[in-house]
Amino acid sequence: MRMLHTSDWHIGRTFHGVDLLADQAHSLAAIADLVAAESVDVVLVPGDVYDRSIPNADAIAVCNRGFEAIRAAGARIVATSGNHDSAARLGAGASFAAAGGLHLLTTVAAVDRPVLLADEYGEVACYGIPYLEPEITRVELGVPQARSHAEILAAAMGRIRADIAARGTPRAVVLAHAFVVGGEATGSERTIAVGGVETVPLSAFDGIDYVALGHLHSPQTLSDSVRYSGSPLPYSFGESSHRKAVWLIDLDAAGLRSVHRRDLPIVRELSRLTGTLDELLTDAAHSAAEQHYVSAVLTDFARPVDGLRKLRARFPHIVHMEWQRPEGNPELRYRERVHGRGDGEVAHSFLTDVRGAPTPGEVRWLEQALTAAVRERPESREHPEHPVVQEISA
Repeated sequence: MRMLHTSDWHIGRTFHGVDLLADQAHSLAAIADLVAAESVDVVLVPGDVYDRSIPNADAIAVCNRGFEAIRAAGARIVATSGNHDSAARLGAGASFAAAGGLHLLTTVAAVDRPVLLADEYGEVACYGIPYLEPEITRVELGVPQARSHAEILAAAMGRIRADIAARGTPRAVVLAHAFVVGGEATGSERTIAVGGVETVPLSAFDGIDYVALGHLHSPQTLSDSVRYSGSPLPYSFGESSHRKAVWLIDLDAAGLRSVHRRDLPIVRELSRLTGTLDELLTDAAHSAAEQHYVSAVLTDFARPVDGLRKLRARFPHIVHMEWQRPEGNPELRYRERVHGRGDGEVAHSFLTDVRGAPTPGEVRWLEQALTAAVRERPESREHPEHPVVQEISA
């Protein structure tokens, strides 16, 4: 039996406010093409099918078309809910969908009720563990004292192992949405920490032929039989160095025979650019980024006016821009910076720091304002004929 492991589609997600539905539809079509080309029997999707618990109509349409394309390519689908999905909404109509080859495993009560798949060697029991929030699921799993994800997952796996034993130890595959020790986050995942404990041990899955993990967004191998496929698209600039992929899993009579990686096509690349506004607009070295999603850091001495609009003329898919002074942001020690300096020097330095050196006309206005302010101060009791001029040295 050949399986394809993908996860964390996050249908409906935006990227710095940019709608990604077209990109997501493209990536799902690529997965369907791979299913057909590789003669895949089953596609595993362990959670975060949608990005929100209540997806909008367009997101649902893209997801449904993706499911339909995969099914038309010849594979059945087994999917679970993640921490972004609504288990109840994703699982609505699950019994009806199963008749068409889409198996939605979203309830705690069903963790030990596998989808039974058959090949020439017999049955493969495919178990789905949806995202298990401890406070919500501990009573239903019979561990009311449990507080951590590790305790909750152990209870779920205990039920699964009991079912495997009762069935005569068939080949077993588990889908789980969790943060397993040894995995590395990319920064675009929503935390699932409860009381500071969100990880579960790798040993929780001992004895399972293959474990398809969801939640972390980069392809990762924790052991030969326990892996993250990652998301099909990057959802943060921290993922710019990750090549998105899926895993192809082959099972034979003895269980896991082999796992192969298949890279997914890049829909749109990510680029992080740094330089002055003029450099970014004119330097030929940045030509390759013109059709990428771009995050730009401007290093002009003064904040450029309309920087984002000007950059968009060259980089139409720019999604983020920030300004950093060339000298960076050293620790500010205000007392040391103003000690021994008069009001005019301090004000002049402040203007230079926040918006660039003031013009000669602005300097005159500043001096006039400071002179007027000094005249309004209360006179000294000892020398009423002289105004009190104070040094600013906080």
